[in-house]
Amino acid sequence: MTTLANQIDADIKQAMLKKEAEKLSVLRMLKSAVKYAAIEKGGADAELDDTAVIAVVRKEVKKRQDSVESYEKAQRADLADKEKKEIVILNAFLPQAMSEAEVEKIVKDAIAETGATTKAQMGAVMKIAQTKAAGRVDGKTLSTIVGKLLK
Repeated sequence: MTTLANQIDADIKQAMLKKEAEKLSVLRMLKSAVKYAAIEKGGADAELDDTAVIAVVRKEVKKRQDSVESYEKAQRADLADKEKKEIVILNAFLPQAMSEAEVEKIVKDAIAETGATTKAQMGAVMKIAQTKAAGRVDGKTLSTIVGKLLK
């Protein structure tokens, strides 16, 4: 069984062989971020499971999305385009995103499970919904839908 970390290594080798400098740079950065997360979690020899690697990839995508916003505000289309290309490369390591209907169903189930009725109970709903979504939806989208369904 191939882990996500092994897939990143394999893609680094492919990028080297094909001389894809931009992709190679992004993949090396990702491998480094995964390694740092593993070290934080359990020391130098620790390895992350796929769920933890997905969390690292999401974090890296979020950083780039924030950069794109900043660059667009500063009218730096060249830098924004570079960040967008990196997002595309990183998204290849994320599981297929859930549709809004699927997310709503998970959130409704979480609301029923917690018995939440107000936005004050949003944290409990978010925790359950994130677990059920298993990294297939970003926190911002999930939070928006939870807020919409809790009055």
